[in-house]
Amino acid sequence: MSIITALDTFDIRFPTSLELDGSDAMNPDPDYSAAYLILRTDAGDGHEGHGFVFTIGRGNEVEQAAIDALKDHVLGRDVEKLLGDMGATWKLLTHDSQLRWLGPEKGVMHMAIGAVINALWDLKAKRAGLPLWELLAGMSPEDLVALVDFRYLTDALTPAEALGILRAAEPGREARRSRLLAEGYPAYTTTPGWLGYSDGKLSRLAKEAVADGFTQIKLKVGASLEDDVRRVRVAREAVGPEIRIAVDANQRWDVQEAIDWMAHLAAYDIAWIEEPTSPDDILGHAAIARGVAPIPVATGEHVQNRVVFKQMLQAGALSVLQIDAARVAGVNENIAILLLAAKFGVRVCPHAGGVGLCEAVQHLSMFDYVAVSGTKEERMIEFVDHLHEHFVDPVDVHAGSYWPPAKPGAGNEMLRETLAEYSFPDGPVWKDKH
Repeated sequence: MSIITALDTFDIRFPTSLELDGSDAMNPDPDYSAAYLILRTDAGDGHEGHGFVFTIGRGNEVEQAAIDALKDHVLGRDVEKLLGDMGATWKLLTHDSQLRWLGPEKGVMHMAIGAVINALWDLKAKRAGLPLWELLAGMSPEDLVALVDFRYLTDALTPAEALGILRAAEPGREARRSRLLAEGYPAYTTTPGWLGYSDGKLSRLAKEAVADGFTQIKLKVGASLEDDVRRVRVAREAVGPEIRIAVDANQRWDVQEAIDWMAHLAAYDIAWIEEPTSPDDILGHAAIARGVAPIPVATGEHVQNRVVFKQMLQAGALSVLQIDAARVAGVNENIAILLLAAKFGVRVCPHAGGVGLCEAVQHLSMFDYVAVSGTKEERMIEFVDHLHEHFVDPVDVHAGSYWPPAKPGAGNEMLRETLAEYSFPDGPVWKDKH
C-alpha cells in the first residue's frame, strides 16, 4: 500500500499579454496562467500526478487556494484505493456536503476538483505505463460507465444507454487505434486570429497555417463590426475559398446582437460562430442557433458542468460541442459529456486555447474516437502555437493533425525549470517586471 504524502501547488503565469497572444473581445490582455499541482506518494516508484487549472492571470492565486483547500481530502489516503475506483474518488471530492455549497458543481472549487482528478488520472496512467488516451480506450464499457455520475442526467442519458453506446463502439476499437496512430487526429488553428494582431500579421499567419496543412483557422471577433468584416475578408483572401474560417465572439454579444452581427459575416462562408453570448444562457444559444442557421453554433469552454451541456443538447442550442480539459471536474465529467454528445449525435471539437490545454485535451478526443463516438468526421481539436516548450511531453502537431502521444501520463506535466522561472510573483520572469 502507498499513500498520498503531499499536494504541492504553484501559481504559474506567462506574460503573454506583452505580444497580445490570446487576446479577444472580452479578454484583451491575457497572461496565460495555471494554478498547478503535484501529487506525491511514498511508493518509491518516482511517479507523481500533475494537474492544473487554466486561467488568464489575475485571480490565479484564488484557484491555487481552492486546490489547497482540497488537501485534506487526499493527503494520507490509500493511493491504490483512490486510483482503483476513480468513480468513487470523483464523488469523494464533488459530493463533499460543505464544499458543494460553493457551487454546487461549478466555479472555482469545481475546477479545482478537476485539477486534482486530472492529477490522479495522470498518476494512474503513469503507473500503468500508458498515455491517458490508451488507458481509457482500453477500459471495459462497464468500467467506463462506473466513472460517470449520472445524477441529473438520466432524463437525457441513462447508464444503460451509455453502456449501449460504449458496447456498440467496442468491436472497432483496435482498428481505430491503428488508424489513429497512422493518420493522427485533425486539428484547426487559432494562432492567426487573436484580436490584437495587425491585419498583416493575421494574413501572414493564416497563409502559414494553410502551408502547415491546417484546413480550418479561427478568428476572434466581437469588438467592432467594421473591424471584423475587414479582418474576416483579409483572412478569406489569404487562405482562399477551400479553407474553413470559424469565428469566436468569446461571450461578447446579446442574443439579437449576435444574430445581426453574424448576418454581416455570413458572406465569408463561416464554419461556426463560437460563444456568441453568455455560456449560461441556454435558451439564448438556442435562439441564436435558429437565427444564424445554417452557420453552426459552437460552445463549451466556459460551460460549467455536464448538466448545462445536457440542457444545451436538449434545447438544440449547439451543434459543435467544445469540451475543455480544465473547466469541468476533470476526466470523469468530460467522459459524461462525451457520452451525452454521442447520444445526441453532436460532434465534439475541443477548446484548447490556453497553456497546457492542447496537451491535455488531445487525450480525450483520441479516447472518444477509439471508444465512444468511433468517428473523426467533421471533428477537430483546437491548436494554438504557444508555450508547448514548457511541458515534459509537448504536443506533436504537424500536417494539420495531432499525433498521438506515446509517453505515459495525461500530458499535464510542466518542466521543473518552468515552475521555478514563471512562479508568480517571485520567479525570475516576474521579478524583472516589478
